[in-house]
Amino acid sequence: MKLKNFLLVVLALAGSVTSNAQSNLLNAKTPDEIGKKTAAQLESDNDKPLPYGYVHDRDVLMGKTIWEEIDLDERINFPLYYPVDTAYVGKDRRSLFQVLLNGIKAGKITEVYGDDYFNAKKSLKDMTSTFKYRDTTEAGIDVFNEDVEGYKSGAKVLDPQYINETELDASDISGYRIKGFWYFDKRQSELKYRLLAICPIAVEARDKAKGNTDAIELFWVYFPAIRDVLHQAKAFNDKNSAMPISFDHLLNSRRFSGVIYKEENVYGDRTIDKYMKDNAQMQLLESERVKEKIRNFEQDMWNY
Repeated sequence: MKLKNFLLVVLALAGSVTSNAQSNLLNAKTPDEIGKKTAAQLESDNDKPLPYGYVHDRDVLMGKTIWEEIDLDERINFPLYYPVDTAYVGKDRRSLFQVLLNGIKAGKITEVYGDDYFNAKKSLKDMTSTFKYRDTTEAGIDVFNEDVEGYKSGAKVLDPQYINETELDASDISGYRIKGFWYFDKRQSELKYRLLAICPIAVEARDKAKGNTDAIELFWVYFPAIRDVLHQAKAFNDKNSAMPISFDHLLNSRRFSGVIYKEENVYGDRTIDKYMKDNAQMQLLESERVKEKIRNFEQDMWNY
């Protein structure tokens, strides 16, 4: 009897996930109906991200904040990068960067900061120059100089053909940086991880126009505040299109490859490359050492 109830629960969960893939795909009479849930689906829908359990400070026996970098050139991280060209995919498929940017523009994502310690908030207006850069061509400068007073007074407007506009898109994102907290929950006797913030890395629009390739941190987003947005956006599942993975699930379950580049330390949280200079191999080994140090704490709890 218990096995039967368990199977029913599994089938119900599978059905709920399947309905999120492309709702009404097999019953739609016109393309406009694809993705729109029926009245019955909306009534029974309880599609929300799995809430975090409450953890009391006294239950945290050990904790360590670490920062990781996710390289989008690695194949396992492709679901975070693609699609970069949305002209040939459906409206339900967007890259993680596009999901974040759309959420900020729509006002759904407001916990945006300029640093990973959440000291100063950033608005979309503050980041406009980061995403878009306009520059006048050499020919436009010559035209402007022919009648400087006329253009300055507003009597004349420079023709758009003399304006170059550079804008960042999903293809410019080279990676992500994430901030997380590893902790040992003594109540459940388990080592756990909680994602705290995420940050896209890319070249600014101005540097992109100038041909510079130095990537920077664009903005930091407090992760727990954007879970609802990321839960609605689905990453591509190449094994089963009927069961896509939400970005919230993908990141919380750590289905990506990341390298630790910093841990909280007495030296002002300095990064690994500050004390392992000009040696990529030693930096990777140091990253693995930090990872093993955290893992070994859990293993040592069971050694007597």
